[in-house]
This record gives sequence, structure tokens and C-alpha cells, in this order.
Amino acid sequence: MRQGSVFFIAFRYLLGRGREGGRYLRGAAIGIAVSMVPIVVTLVVADGMIQGITSRYLELGTYHAQISIRQSAADPRPAKLAALDVQGVRGVWAERQGLGIVLGKGASSGAAVRAVEPSFLEDKGVREYLTPTLGTLSLKTPGDALIGEELAMKTGVSLGDTVRLMTARSTQDGLIIPKTALFTVRGIVSSGYRELDALWFFISYDDGLRFLAPDSSRAFLGVKLTDPYKGMEEVTATIERGLPKGYFIASWYDLQRSQYQSYQSTRQLLLFIMAIIVIVAAVNVSSATSMLAVERRRDIAILKSFGADPGGSTRVFLLGALLTGLTGSILGLTAGVVVAVNINGLIHFLESALTLVANLGILLGGNAVPAPAKLLDPAYYLQVIPITIDWGALAVIGLGTTLCSVLTAWAPARRAGKMMPLEILRKY
Repeated sequence: MRQGSVFFIAFRYLLGRGREGGRYLRGAAIGIAVSMVPIVVTLVVADGMIQGITSRYLELGTYHAQISIRQSAADPRPAKLAALDVQGVRGVWAERQGLGIVLGKGASSGAAVRAVEPSFLEDKGVREYLTPTLGTLSLKTPGDALIGEELAMKTGVSLGDTVRLMTARSTQDGLIIPKTALFTVRGIVSSGYRELDALWFFISYDDGLRFLAPDSSRAFLGVKLTDPYKGMEEVTATIERGLPKGYFIASWYDLQRSQYQSYQSTRQLLLFIMAIIVIVAAVNVSSATSMLAVERRRDIAILKSFGADPGGSTRVFLLGALLTGLTGSILGLTAGVVVAVNINGLIHFLESALTLVANLGILLGGNAVPAPAKLLDPAYYLQVIPITIDWGALAVIGLGTTLCSVLTAWAPARRAGKMMPLEILRKY
């Protein structure tokens, strides 16, 4: 049986009229397509979340690497030049971190105080992920401060307000002595990820040297590389060889290993669950092939009467399963990508719809209007999901689904090839 004839018959079974058996294969293809939409959306959203959160930590929090000194009270800036001279290093900035209490308009809150060099705020990575919702992203004069959006809401602080920052230092006798300084809020900032920036209070590095006690704060050099993902080990090793005695360096992966692995594990678990759904849909191709073989057994008998071998009949149904899986994969991948690309707008629409329904229900009941509904809590998720499409992973998903469709159809296709034409013609 020629391959062209096999393809023609299989293609006709898929696109033929319902009474010719095409409804079984088309139904299986639609099932595959529908089941693939969630796995594609899950893949794109998970990759976007991981990339967006990781990028924010790298550019705003942990840097690409950190150079620390074993004497935490010492100023780490003497080692700055040694790191800047290494090829692949984009920038190096000194930072001192400590804890304090911000006293605003009738309210106070704990704060993560970050004393940074003003040039750090000019870095392209910072400019990309740290947005001033009010004011400017700069620390021009002593006494200037930038405050996180969540911390500003907690303390009732507005742009241009003067706030008090309370820190503490320990005496040799073990006594805790509070220290208060006044700062002017020059900007209210947001990274788009509240868990990262909820308590941030930026001041200049020189102000940090004056108001953050060495015994209750940590100083280090934040290093940014040209590419934090490729060649990171080589660059950090080169930096470490040139550091003065008493300094050591740690990469972002060392600093955030557990968190990054947690993201990857969650992603893999979600994809595994979605993959089970796709496999179940692909198994339906076996049932569709069985029903098609039963309904088209007269065709099989006629083909064999004209000299078609059992292998040719088997190939017809296997090719039909292949076309079914391929059609379902293409439709599912296309629909999934369309939904994933518009996921932010879709989430916003659903949140607006849920808020409207909740407001109508509460207004009819005479109660207060509730807060807007949130499908993704901004305290734990990005406010805007970056769209990251891994075309290679999508291709693997599509090919795997198609292969699974063919494998599950192997048994019914083989049974169809073994049908005896004389027995079929006698009955029909």
C-alpha cells in the first residue's frame, strides 16, 4: 500500500464527515487542544514569575555578587577598585544594611535601612526595576531618603515629609542606646514585588556611616556583572584572587540558592500536574482510534480485498492518530500562547468583574463596599507578570503530546490491521 494512499485515507478520516468516523478523531484533537492551554499558560506564567522575581532580587537586593569583609564593622570600599578592574564587571557599590524604626505621621513601622551610594540608583538595572511612584529616584543631598511604597502607607508618609529614623547602638556595658535622625522623603519607590521592597528605607552611604552603628549593621560591596547567568563562576573567581586579605565573595546563586531552587521545584510540580492532564487527553486518541476502526471496518475489508497488507491498514490508523495529535498540539499551543500573552489583561478583567459582583452583593445587603478583588496577592506575586515564552519547551510539549497520541493508538491500529476481510464482508 503506497504511502500517498495511506496519507490520503488518514487525512480523510480526520477531516471527513462525522458519519465517516471523523468526529472521533476531531473530538480527540479538540480534547488535546483544550488540555494543552493550561500547561502552556502555566509554563509562561511560571517562567515569567521566576525571571521577574529573580531579576528584581539580583538588580535591587542581593546584587549579582557580594564582597564582604570578615570584620563587619570595617568599611569595605578599599576592595572596590580590585573588583572594578576585572573584565565582565559592570559596577561595584558599597552598601550598609541595618534595621530601624521609621516614625511618620502618627504611625511607626520597622524598616530595613539601606545606605547606598547615590550612583547605585543610576544603574540601568535599578532604573529598570525600581520605579518612583512619587518624586525622584535619587539621593542628592545629605538627609535625603527614599521610602518603599508599602512602608509609606503604613507610616502615613508623603512626598516631601520629614520623618524620623530611630536606630540603636550597643555600649561596651551591653546597654542599648537609641539614636534618632531626621530625613526628608524625596521619593516613594516600588519594585513591583511587595515582598522584596515592603520595608525598604534608602539613605546615602555617608548618612549610613553616621547613623547606622557598626555593631548592628552589615557592610559589603555589591557587584554587578555584564551577564549574571553566564560565566559567573569565572568572573567571581577572578575577583576573589585579587581581593585584599580578609575579604571574600559570594555569588547571587550562593546567597539565594534555597529560594531559587524552591521556585524551580514549584514550577516543575505545576508542569507535572498539567502534563498528566495532557497525557489523559492524548490517551483519548486510543479510544477514538478504536471507535474509528470499528466504524470503518468495511473500508478495511475492501482495502484488504484489493491487496492491502495488514501493515498498510495499521499505518492508516497510526497516521490518523499522528495527525490528530499534531492538530491538537498546534491548536492547543496557539491558543495557550494567545492566552498567556494576554494574561495580565485577563487577570485585570477577572479582578474587575469579581469586584463588581462583590460590590453589588454587599450594596444590596446594605454593608460597606469591600476592597478590590485580587487574584494574585501583590504581597507574594508580581504586580505585572513578565511574558517569557520558552519556544523550545513548547516544541517539546507539542512533540511529546503527538508522540503520546501515536503510542496510545498503536494497539487499536494493530488490531485494525489484523482484521479478517472475509468475516467482515460476510457480516456487512
